[in-house]
This record gives sequence, C-alpha cells and structure tokens, in this order.
Amino acid sequence: MSDGEKSGFLSKVIGPKKRWRAYKARVKELPENYRTVVEAIEQYLMHFVPTDSDSSASMFEDLADLFEQATANGTPIREIVGEDPVEFVEAFVQNYSEGGYVPPRARKRLIEAIGRAAGEDTGKADKAV
Repeated sequence: MSDGEKSGFLSKVIGPKKRWRAYKARVKELPENYRTVVEAIEQYLMHFVPTDSDSSASMFEDLADLFEQATANGTPIREIVGEDPVEFVEAFVQNYSEGGYVPPRARKRLIEAIGRAAGEDTGKADKAV
C-alpha cells in the first residue's frame, strides 16, 4: 500500500483530520473509566471500513456525544453498553456503515476493557511473579 493509499484509507476510517483531532480532544476530557470504554470501542471500530469519511467522522463524534452526556448524567457504563458490549457496538455502527469482519481477539479485548472500566472482574487472573 502506497503512502497515498494509506492516507486515503485512514481518512476513510477516521474522517477528516481536523474532526478526528477535535474528537480525540473531547475524549481526553472524559473521566478515566469512560475514556477507557470509548478508546476500547474506538479500537474495535477500526475494524470497520465506513462507506465515506463523513459517516466515519459522524460516528466517532456521536460516540463522544453519548459518553459526554452519560458522564454529565452520571449514567453507569453498563447502562450505556449493556451486558454485551460487542452487541452494543455492532448495533451502534449499523447506523453509519456496512461493517467489516472483526477478529474474535478484537471482540475479546473490547469485552475485557469495558469490564475493567465498569469495575468488574473480567476473569483474567493477574500473573504476579
């Protein structure tokens, strides 16, 4: 993939750079556990290739809107994403794009990250030496 192709692909995934930077600044202002969830969802969403950059930018901006409002209202994370974060994200993304294949490992990372952010034991034992 040439630099031009990479740039075009990234632009399609994240949208215009100016909007992406504004979105990232908004996410940075969220409380740590909400920010962790948004970043986990963001990483998961990178497996989807939106149909256009405007749709992609809107998707990330709406994600920030959702978590900013939840923060302001004191809404618990599980009330937002439910018990199945993969189902939540896949329903969320349907409003913006025809999704792509998501590897099972990405699904597992999303579930574990949200569980930790929600203050739950994810069943992953710490390996202390």
